[in-house]
Amino acid sequence: MTISFDLQPTLKGRLVELRPLREGHYQGLYAVGCDPLIWVQHPRPDRHREAEFRAFFDEALESAGTLVCTDTRSGQVIGSSRFHDYREDMSQVEIGWTFLARSHWGGVYNGEMKQLMLKHAYGFVDSVVFLVGRNNLRSQRAVEKIGGIRSGVSTDAGGYDSFVYQLTASAFTKMSD
Repeated sequence: MTISFDLQPTLKGRLVELRPLREGHYQGLYAVGCDPLIWVQHPRPDRHREAEFRAFFDEALESAGTLVCTDTRSGQVIGSSRFHDYREDMSQVEIGWTFLARSHWGGVYNGEMKQLMLKHAYGFVDSVVFLVGRNNLRSQRAVEKIGGIRSGVSTDAGGYDSFVYQLTASAFTKMSD
């Protein structure tokens, strides 16, 4: 019997809780996403503007794979991330579209969020990929910090180039030991 990949689980750690994104999260998430400094290295640096953020949010809802991230101590929305492009035949899923409030930058919150998502993903797949913009040095370092290995370049429909990073379940297990 094949178990279907749950793209919107509820995952809880010591610092963060991830839950399925719902329309009711818009105001809290936009309160974080309206900060222009979050998007400086992003291919779409105007995402802090409400119209652009609304389009991003609507796409996130439609994806049915987005998780809103809250700080477990305050209960405050601090960002989001997404499972995307699940490929059962390749035993692979992408994690991306991650952003956090600047108050939660520095690695520990993003690290725990990614650890929770990776542990969940490896219950269904052997490999996780991350697409990170060529100019997004902050995200490149964050993915490398959790063990992602740059394995190529991908160009999306909008013409944006991203580095492809891969992390296998076996490499993740070795790092977690």
